[in-house]
Amino acid sequence: MGATPISVAAAIGQQNGSSATVRGYVVGQPTATNTVVRSNFPNDYALAIADTAGETGTGRMLYVQITASFRSEWGLRTNPGLMGARIDVTGPLSAYFSHAGLTSPTGFALAGGTEPPPPPPPPPGDDYYRTAAGKTGAALKSALHQIISNNSRLSYDQVWNALKVTDQDPNNANNVILLYSGRSQSKSSNGGNPDDWNREHVWAKSHGDFGTATGPGTDIHHLRPEDVSVNAARGNKDFDMGGSAVSQAPGSYTDADSFEPRNAVKGDVARMIFYMAVRYDGGDGFADLEMNNSVNNGSRPNIGRQSVLLQWNAQDPPDTFEKRRNQVIYDTYQHNRNPFIDHPEWAAQIWN
Repeated sequence: MGATPISVAAAIGQQNGSSATVRGYVVGQPTATNTVVRSNFPNDYALAIADTAGETGTGRMLYVQITASFRSEWGLRTNPGLMGARIDVTGPLSAYFSHAGLTSPTGFALAGGTEPPPPPPPPPGDDYYRTAAGKTGAALKSALHQIISNNSRLSYDQVWNALKVTDQDPNNANNVILLYSGRSQSKSSNGGNPDDWNREHVWAKSHGDFGTATGPGTDIHHLRPEDVSVNAARGNKDFDMGGSAVSQAPGSYTDADSFEPRNAVKGDVARMIFYMAVRYDGGDGFADLEMNNSVNNGSRPNIGRQSVLLQWNAQDPPDTFEKRRNQVIYDTYQHNRNPFIDHPEWAAQIWN
């Protein structure tokens, strides 16, 4: 953009119509003079920037108008992954929403130096899981099914953009982290070519023959970004230990009938499988998905091995990335949670 960027604080103090390039972190979308939303963005018309990524005081934010030519690339409804990104925006410094602002911008650019998103809030307390309290076994599974089944649904095309947010690299807002590979890769390199990333169904879609239909086929609690060739190597195999090393997925192994993910995501995989076995019980037009202790399940609505998945759940507890992902899905997309990320101990209480 040419001009030396100024801070948000400087821009707030310079509301005289002069043009400037302002550098700040995207902290939300202004919807009124004193209101900035951080999720469920209503449109692509505006964003707010601040000098720190965690800023919550609207008085320390600059409201930026997004005109039509910039909305597809810089609007938060279309690009919610911009939250936390550090950007430069150029234009006249003048009020917007009766608030210190920048209107009619002439340019936007990523400035680098993205701060990691704030840590996820603690899991919801008694209210969300109230009806599951004190239950075990089949009664606990049934209660959790009722809690998580009233979710919003995405189309398979919408999954692309959702994964760019749910699986964003906490150290680089331009990238996603690939599940089995562990690689940080550009969000824009999604597709079907070698070394692109695509949408991995952790519960293989042929196990129950649900394909990419809205429902289990588009449920982002089990859909993750993965390298095209690694996704193909996993195919529709069940999960188990052992095999040969998987190219481009260090620490992962596969053989003729099973796939073993790297240690850092073994628990993540297990908890996604547990979620699917609870969420989809045959009552909404799809197969009743259940774990078993077999491999070579083919098109049956089963995935194994249950005993190994329970071990992985205990071995690899939920980390910050997995907890944040669960929260983003709950806040922004499906508005339901994976209970086994909030309460990993429930898996052993249901499948003992």
